[in-house]
Amino acid sequence: MTRPTAAALTDAERELLEVLWRKKQASVREVTDEIAKKKSVAYTTVLTMFKVLEKKGLVTYHQEGRAFIYTPTISRGEARKSALERLLKQFFNGSPQVLAQHLIEQHEMSPDELEALKRLVADAPDAEEDGTQ
Repeated sequence: MTRPTAAALTDAERELLEVLWRKKQASVREVTDEIAKKKSVAYTTVLTMFKVLEKKGLVTYHQEGRAFIYTPTISRGEARKSALERLLKQFFNGSPQVLAQHLIEQHEMSPDELEALKRLVADAPDAEEDGTQ
């Protein structure tokens, strides 16, 4: 029995997409060669992972001769947003405030980083002003 496709990206899937985001499009061989610079990976493994990504709707492909050329259908920003939304729902009851508090409490920040964060908060649009209250 095959395992159901997960909505979230696995680390390996994200790694393939990282290559595609840099290159805009690439063949299975090009992606395999790029990943192989850091760790051992089989061509067939990369091909299988691309099939999963295509099933998830995250890549599309066309054929050039015998090569399959893959293109991402999701941007890095969209992938980050989706992952962050899942994280918020799963661990922070959907609250960006709870996530921000956790990050500030659990991770050391330099005075410069804290000051930059304060500026971002001060410059953020007010919920009443943008009509989202």
